[in-house]
Amino acid sequence: MPSIKREPIACIVLSVLLLFAPLSASPSQLTKIAEQQALYPAQSGVTLLEQGEQALLTRAILTDQANSSIDVQYFIWSTDNVGTLSSEALLRAAERGVTVRIIVDDFLIDAEPETLLSLAAHPNIFIRIYNPRHSVGISLWERLWGLISDFRGSNQRMHDKSTIFDGTAAITGGRNMADEYFDYDHAYNFRDRDVLLAGPVVKQMSESFQRFWDHPLTVPVEKLLPDEHEALTKEQITHYQAWLHAYAKDKENFAPEVRQALLTMRSQFEAMMATMQWGEVEFISDLPGKNAGVDGMKGGGETTSALLDLIARAQQSILIQSPYLVMPEGGLALIRELIKRGVKVRIVTNSLASTDNPQAFSGYHKQREQLLAAGIQIFEFKPDAAIATTLMQRAIPLPRQLPIFAIHAKSLVIDEQTAYVGTFNLDPRSAHLNTEVGVVIRDRAIARQITESIGQDMKPENSWQSDLQDPDSEASLMKRIQLWFWKLFPLDPIL
Repeated sequence: MPSIKREPIACIVLSVLLLFAPLSASPSQLTKIAEQQALYPAQSGVTLLEQGEQALLTRAILTDQANSSIDVQYFIWSTDNVGTLSSEALLRAAERGVTVRIIVDDFLIDAEPETLLSLAAHPNIFIRIYNPRHSVGISLWERLWGLISDFRGSNQRMHDKSTIFDGTAAITGGRNMADEYFDYDHAYNFRDRDVLLAGPVVKQMSESFQRFWDHPLTVPVEKLLPDEHEALTKEQITHYQAWLHAYAKDKENFAPEVRQALLTMRSQFEAMMATMQWGEVEFISDLPGKNAGVDGMKGGGETTSALLDLIARAQQSILIQSPYLVMPEGGLALIRELIKRGVKVRIVTNSLASTDNPQAFSGYHKQREQLLAAGIQIFEFKPDAAIATTLMQRAIPLPRQLPIFAIHAKSLVIDEQTAYVGTFNLDPRSAHLNTEVGVVIRDRAIARQITESIGQDMKPENSWQSDLQDPDSEASLMKRIQLWFWKLFPLDPIL
């Protein structure tokens, strides 16, 4: 059986979650969402998912309640507990007749061929890989030749993250499918943000998913692994699928706290639905391939243009949360012009101490003095931010020594009345190379909620203010050495 990146507490939580999710499934929350939508036929509903476990439980319940289709699109789908048990939940959905379609970017896939093919062997499950140049069915020499012969193509990744349930409800935002995005990693977790959506915006998401599904860059896993597919036996398929179910149902993993959390999840979900805001919501997404590629590592895309337009229209304030802060070409000039017009610009990003990506931080470090000189207020998130104890709420208590907590949320608020939540990082890679998605929400209440949430992350107990303190000095010696090393290289176009 496939090796799994086990986190013992996560295993307990998620095994019980996926086994008992049906206990909260009557009446169907998807039915209630459809009923609410009927009251607002021309509007879309939005609920923020700020907490990791809340976002995970929401996915679990909707997966278990879907009747016809689940469309899934992710940059990362790990083989840890979250990834493995999410696969089992989708297999159960397929076994009750739900059509499950999965698109995963090729770059960071760590699943074994037998695992992918055995899951895709179910007649209701279809798996496709985006831009397969690195992992699935690709040898080391093919990967190296691809980097040499088409560097841009190898770097062009699908960074989309979305799940659509019965064409009725959907989730998008910053979270990938792995432990650390739902507060269940023991060493390093992400402060992230998703949105639960209903209404016409879900149709827009489905149309974007279909464009990717039909595109030549998105290849069926069976086509990438023809020899392994031909050699796979019915016994192997049956054995793997049975193993998935057994893993999720293992009674050794029960935890009373989790059982109680699942029993009360129905009322929690109903309370969450009661806070859903209905208004104007637009899904923005890049086309497969991002752009024509004729401008080398540049070229922009649909999401880049949409977000630039939002920022350029700001009259009073711009509030940004991004794990990485490397201004694409022209970005700093635009911000300078806005600040001259009186627009207040604040950004919260990771510090050297909290970042998981020293390469990207090196790009920010080169620009930081210019950004501050332009008048941008920059806040750098602490690895031990006090807000972690509030956001990382879960059924099983947190360990005494908290894991590192780092920003992964990608959000924007303009003039406290228009908001964006999605996958777009403030860096050249998101601007020019990776396909990105997100929702533009023109609703003051939601914009206010996100403003307050990001404002909390900027408080002194959670972040250092870059122009008043030296956050780099709080990082370990090893991270400072890594920063010095990566600054030697001209990496900005691919950061």
